[in-house]
Amino acid sequence: MSHDDKLQKAVLAELSWEPSITAAHIGVTADHGTVTLTGHVESYGQKHAAEMATGRVKGVKAIAEEIEVRLPFEIKRDDADIATAAVDRLAWDTGTPRNAVKVKVEKGWLTLTGEVDWHFQKEAAEREVRNLMGVLGVSNNISIKPHVDTVNLRDDIQDALHRSIFFQPENVHVSAEGGRIKLTGTVGSWQERRTAGSTAWAARGATSVENDLIVA
Repeated sequence: MSHDDKLQKAVLAELSWEPSITAAHIGVTADHGTVTLTGHVESYGQKHAAEMATGRVKGVKAIAEEIEVRLPFEIKRDDADIATAAVDRLAWDTGTPRNAVKVKVEKGWLTLTGEVDWHFQKEAAEREVRNLMGVLGVSNNISIKPHVDTVNLRDDIQDALHRSIFFQPENVHVSAEGGRIKLTGTVGSWQERRTAGSTAWAARGATSVENDLIVA
């Protein structure tokens, strides 16, 4: 059995193992470590969960996610209902600043805009609306407020990465221009790549993160 065949089998097993996914209609192909997901699921939450589960599998270097969301007829909601539900959910979420996020829904696709202080707040907003009934997809266009003091941003991120058990100092390199961060180098897994990106986003003053780390 080739490496790609083994990787395909492992991803299929992980998708079947993940209880939040109905994996019967998800197709998987692998080509030199790049995994392509196709087929369809019944919610946007399942689509996101499928990508996260795939990223956990050893040997995955990149993911091409082409899964379609096909809502069962009985759970379809009109745009006004989805928008109202999203606004209510965000209002109850302590991770998202009150009234900072605006919601627009068009044909089941939900777009978030506004401005917050931290990336975790941007992620929290998307997490709150991702699993709402009737949502076909989410565009997270929330921006991060710029900070004046970004002089030590590169060193702060480099120190945080070095504290982690995942990264060797010589393998991950950080550059910063104002609040714009760029990560280069190599990591051992797709999950490590995501962790490095999250670490960079946690730095005060980071307004964007370009994650160019290669899974080797």
